[in-house]
Amino acid sequence: MSREPDRAVSPDRDATLVEAFWAVERRLRRASRESLARWDVTPAQARALRTISRHGTMRLSALSDHLGIAARSGTEVVDGLEAKGLLLRRADPGDRRATLAELTDDGRRLLAAMRSARGSAAEQLFDRLSDTDRARLARILRKLNEPPATAP
Repeated sequence: MSREPDRAVSPDRDATLVEAFWAVERRLRRASRESLARWDVTPAQARALRTISRHGTMRLSALSDHLGIAARSGTEVVDGLEAKGLLLRRADPGDRRATLAELTDDGRRLLAAMRSARGSAAEQLFDRLSDTDRARLARILRKLNEPPATAP
């Protein structure tokens, strides 16, 4: 994709854009961490709850894969969530050697509360934007999140 000469972006301008993007990302992460603190849930545990909610009951190995962490780390995350009564482990009926993790009712309730708090934190950040700017930003972020087009 080529740019018109009058719309060329200098490397300094690109760097500034990247820095601004990461600064906003850090603010969102900090707000998310702060909202999780009241429930004594780590970011990894919150991601595990969201993953199981989205994909349903799953093997611990699949959960670790989704989270992009080592199996041992996945086990530690599940241990913590199970100790809090947010996840339940059970044997996989298709393979007795494997263990499944599923949300408990308390886990579902906590996840709903965390989503609400997280949404409020993000809303405070994006509230500064007009409806038009929010729509533009959403469109741009969706475009950036699309897989790159393949060459013919």
